[in-house]
Amino acid sequence: MRTVYLDCISGIAGDMALSALVDLGADPDYIISHLAKLPIDPFTMEFVEVDRRGITAKWLKLNFDHNDRNDGHVQLHQHDHSHDHQHDHDSHDHQHDHDSHDHNHNHNHNHNHNHNHNQHHEQLISIESHTHHKSSQEHSHEHTHVHSHGHSHSHSHKHSHEHSHEHRKASDILRMIEVSSLPERVKARSLTIFRLIAEAEGKIHGMDPADVHFHEVGAMDSILDVIGVCLALECLDAGKIIVSPVPTGTGRLRMAHGLYPIPAPATAELLRGVPLSSFTAKGELTTPTGAGIVKALASEFGPLPAGTIDRIGYGAGTKNFEHPNVVRAILFQQEQKESSKETIVVLEAQVDDSTGETLGYAMERLFEAGALDVYYTPVYMKKNRPGVLVSVLCYPANSERCEETLLAETSTFGVRRSEWQRRALKRQWIQVETPFGSIRVKQAIDGERIIRQSPEFEDAAQAARTFGVPLETVYREVYKRLKE
Repeated sequence: MRTVYLDCISGIAGDMALSALVDLGADPDYIISHLAKLPIDPFTMEFVEVDRRGITAKWLKLNFDHNDRNDGHVQLHQHDHSHDHQHDHDSHDHQHDHDSHDHNHNHNHNHNHNHNHNQHHEQLISIESHTHHKSSQEHSHEHTHVHSHGHSHSHSHKHSHEHSHEHRKASDILRMIEVSSLPERVKARSLTIFRLIAEAEGKIHGMDPADVHFHEVGAMDSILDVIGVCLALECLDAGKIIVSPVPTGTGRLRMAHGLYPIPAPATAELLRGVPLSSFTAKGELTTPTGAGIVKALASEFGPLPAGTIDRIGYGAGTKNFEHPNVVRAILFQQEQKESSKETIVVLEAQVDDSTGETLGYAMERLFEAGALDVYYTPVYMKKNRPGVLVSVLCYPANSERCEETLLAETSTFGVRRSEWQRRALKRQWIQVETPFGSIRVKQAIDGERIIRQSPEFEDAAQAARTFGVPLETVYREVYKRLKE
């Protein structure tokens, strides 16, 4: 297992994190090839080398073609328009939800759109819409959208037919990820991030998280950023993510209901329990997507731990400040403590009136909240009632989320909490080539010794189904290759 440290020098946004991980060594072709299989709008993705106050960094350039949808699938060829993200951090009176982008497309007509989103039952929300990177995007077509929830964009088009802007429900995005062919860990991480963002937006706007709508541009950016970050981490085989304290910036931003302080309400909600940095600058430094990424993926927060640095990558924002506007990603080998022990939180609750279905669902939600393990033990409670002891193991950084999930998803009236020390063997993954395809194998390591290793069940089961052989046959073949 490799460790990635995200140093949020100038806050964090989804595109900055993705660019930093690519600069760190994640393969762009691996990321793009997986994203291309998703039923989303056509796009091109490029990582451009830029300079931010003397630091060379990668900057994410996304291009969208909303007219070449190919039945909802992505095209990887180049299109004649680009999104040049230009955020003005110095402006503190800006529009929320992509307040002004200038889009440049090469098509053939000019038209105006006026949307009154108040006519919709659900509120429209753009989750990557703040001033850090994405509030200004340049294209070559000219039409204007006026949205009643407080943002406008200007485009310049030249097509020969009209097109409409879609709005994506959070539940639709989650379903798309669940049924996709993405790697399992990428799915789990992506789902956790989007659920956290939807829950934060839903809480702020007083609506069911499943009904939160994302405006088309914001949804596309965020889908690519969030899943792209998770794919980059998978490519780097990063099993542990540590994050520095996070700066948020200062000032105000204009939303549908007026001027709001920075951090934006959804960002602040997502950053509950996350250590904040005292560093600041005028403008929005951390976006909701950036906050969702660190909240969902960080196993701990703090300074760079003791260890040996392998590689360093930098991901750039668009705006130039007096400080380098970058996220620094560091791939390193943590120093092995002599005791090899770590602190975990154990949460417990006993219930005697929750159904099996409820407890099954609660377990799913607890893992999404960051639980390391969840298990149920049969117990006898007062009045000789058979009940269930729910035990949850998690890192301290995720304990608040897991505790809230326990209270929300089970019938318990309280949760016990204790801190424990545990010794955990180091884990790493290798690929083993067999006649049934490539199978991942998890290895448990103590120092230089491999203590044990076992095939990944999902890989072995898929191979068994594909080739029509017993699961044990696949296992035997994997162990045979491991002994060679």
